[in-house]
Formats: sequence, structure tokens, C-alpha cells
Amino acid sequence: MAAMGKKRKKLLHSALWAKKNTMHKDGSTTQGIGQPSIVHALIIIFLEFFAWGLLTSPVLNILHETFGDHTFLMNGLIQGVKGILSFLSAPLIGALSDVWGRKSFLLLSVFFTCAPIPLMRISPWWYFAMLSMSGVFAVTFSIVFAYVADITEEQDRSAAYGLVSATFAASLVISPAVGAYMGRTYGDNLVIALSSAIALLDVLFILVAVPESLPEKIRPASWGASISWEQADPFASLRKVGQDQVVLLICITVFLSYLPEAGQYTCIFLYLKEVMGFDEEGVAKYIALVGVLSVFAQTQLLSVLMKMLGNKNTIMVGLGFQIFQLAWYGFGTQYWMMWVAGVMAALSSINYPCMSSIVSNNADADQQGVVQGIITGIRGLCNGLGPALFGFIFFVFDVDLNKLDSPTASANKTLADPTAQSIIQGPPFVFGAILVILALLVAFFIPEHSSKYDHSPRSSSKRTLMVTDGGEEPLLQVDSDNP
Repeated sequence: MAAMGKKRKKLLHSALWAKKNTMHKDGSTTQGIGQPSIVHALIIIFLEFFAWGLLTSPVLNILHETFGDHTFLMNGLIQGVKGILSFLSAPLIGALSDVWGRKSFLLLSVFFTCAPIPLMRISPWWYFAMLSMSGVFAVTFSIVFAYVADITEEQDRSAAYGLVSATFAASLVISPAVGAYMGRTYGDNLVIALSSAIALLDVLFILVAVPESLPEKIRPASWGASISWEQADPFASLRKVGQDQVVLLICITVFLSYLPEAGQYTCIFLYLKEVMGFDEEGVAKYIALVGVLSVFAQTQLLSVLMKMLGNKNTIMVGLGFQIFQLAWYGFGTQYWMMWVAGVMAALSSINYPCMSSIVSNNADADQQGVVQGIITGIRGLCNGLGPALFGFIFFVFDVDLNKLDSPTASANKTLADPTAQSIIQGPPFVFGAILVILALLVAFFIPEHSSKYDHSPRSSSKRTLMVTDGGEEPLLQVDSDNP
């Protein structure tokens, strides 16, 4: 056990400080502090999502103040527009970052994603308009994952992606509770100001401290060089999905599994508060627990499962956890059941880094932005459809979540009066569990390409170039080796 623990620590340390030589042709290093490393990526993710985590309570308040009884309808519409724009732009921005480098697009992504924050108190309508349009650049994860792929070796990449996802979870451990406490004590204006300051700090950090990760020698162009419409076409990379079995299967799996996750994320806190009887303190503790366990799952548990099972089977284990947690949210009628579901939700967080890793490990160095952009784009589409889908199912089953003025009234009625209970407590979650079961069936057919887990003689063969019947090169290669 001690040996295994030391091996896991060594793996995490290797992933955390992983770096490649990114010196330019003239021998100079890229602008920034030090060589590119995972630490730069983790700080970017932590600051951006900590800033947004502080706004959990203020956003709910402003939504209710602005839209009243149409809170969930308008929230679904706003998130839908943002998600669709992200879906359209993510592959394009990822491809452009393969041409022009990661740093510029990290700067654009963080700046425009956080730009709506100061508008929350200046003008709520302008805030929601800007929030919708910010979806064009809401692709931070896509660029960060491509940044990580540039500076890590294949054997370290899964652990590195796990660290990025764990950092996202860590940023949400205390930020919602801190934001809620500051809002109650000092008012929402201070929370918005603090969030804006942290977002500005993130932008300055990228501008001053983050070095470029993409070696100039593998860029097909540089700033000022012409770029064809074929390279800029946001649908070009999406059309490649059908040309490669791995990307196609993973995109279907991502869509079926992340669609309910996106819908769940937009309503789960209000569902716990309104239907299950959680108070604000209980919701904050719940978020903290899920965040802490997600960090554990995406660092310690992910490393163990990857070594024991490989990418594909780890994805299937994560989908199993997700099915369990959605079913418990949907059928659970007891307070403690929600906490068990939260534990399962944290364990299921291993899915995204595994899926990103298996795609990345089979993509060439100059295609990392494209493939990560495709995955992020599919998630963006889910961010648009998920909230609307969950809101529609709640409406069809006559579950009203808009009674914010009496947060425990309906919960007390539902839980105390057996005649008021329905067989399905949360219909959208049950529907989501069915979608994830389908995702699990699709994931079963994902081939395990990475030679890290395949030690057969054929895994050491040269990488072969596959050409489709139409003469086009597929996005990923079927065989891969570790150079």
C-alpha cells in the first residue's frame, strides 16, 4: 500500500510539473514567467470559476428579481443561447489556437467570459444579454486542455486532466458559501465587486505570467499569416466527427451523459432548497462536500482506476456512478438520500478528464485544439439544451420550482404528506439516468487505443495514417505509440 501511495504521488507530481521544451527557433523562450507548466493552467481555471462560484446566490436573486415567475424559463433561454454559441465557436477557436497559439485565446476566453460580471448591478438586462453573447468565447476548458496537451507526455495526460477538473471542483468548494455569507452580511454589491476583481486578476495573470505552450515549429502559421475559410469553418471539424470511430463514439457518449448533467447543474441547488427542504447553509455544505470529494475522485481515484482499468473502463465506471446519482435524485424522498446522491455525483466527475484524455492521446500535436474544441462544443450544445429540457420536463410533470418566497413550503408538504408524494420525485433526473444508460452502452464500443494500457506487440508499431474512402485523413489515428 505504501508503495502504491508513493507511486500515485510521483504520478501526480510528474503531471503537475510536466513541461516540454517550448523554445523558439531562435533559442528564446516564450513570454511569461518560467516555462509552461500545469500550474499555469490550474491557476487560470481556479480564478475564473472561483469568481463565478462567488456569484451563485446573487445570480439566483437577480434572476428572480428580474424575471419573477418566469425565472426558470428565462434562465433556460439565456443558458441555451450561450450554450449554442459555445457549440458553434469552440471547434473554430480550438483550431485557431492550433495555428496562432494558446495564450491569446486563453486571454480572449477568460476576458469575455467574465466581462458580464460587473454589469450585474449596473444593468441586469445588459448583464443577461452579455452573458448570452459571452458563449462565443466560453471555451476556457477547451483551450486549457489543449495547453495541457502541449506540455505533457501521453503517459501523464490523464492525471494532468484530472488535476484540471479537480481544480475546477476545488474552486467551488468554498466560493458559493463565501458569496452567500458576504451577500447576507454586506450585500450582493460587495460580492459582485470581489468577483470582478478576481476575474481581472485572472486576465492580468494570463497577460503577464502565462507563457505560450505551443511550440512555434508545429504551428502552420503565425500572426499576420492568411488563414483559409476551410481552416476557419466551425463546421469543418464537426464534419470530421463521423470520419473517425473514436471521436464519433466519444462525442455521442459526451452528449448523452453531459446533457442531463448540464440540466442538473442549473436547477439542483434550487431543487434541493425548494423540494427537498435544504436551507442556504445546507446547500453551501452540500456544494462543499461534492467539491472536496470531486477533488479526491479526479486525483487519487482517477489515477488508481486508470492504472487498473484503462481509459475506456474508467469511463464506464464513471457513467455507472452518474446513473446511480441521477436515479437517487429522481426517486429519493429523504434528506439523507440527497447526500448519497451528491457523493455519487462527485465520483462521476472522473468522466470528462477520461474522455478528453482518450481523444487527446490519439490526436497529433497540431490537432489538440481541434479535438478538445469538438468535445467542448458538444458540452456547449448540452449547456444550451440541458436547462431547457429539464425545465420542460418539470413543467410537463407540474413540478413548480419558482416559489422562491417560501423555500421550504413545498418541501414540507411533499415530504410530510404521503398523499402528496409521487412515485417519481424528480422526473428530469430519471430521464437523465435513462440517457446515461444509453451513453454507457455507446461507451462499451469505444476502442482502447492508447499503448499505455495495451502492451501487446502491435501497440509498439509505427503510427499508421488511415484514409477514408473519400481520401480525407480522419481526425484521429487508429494506432498510436509512445515515441
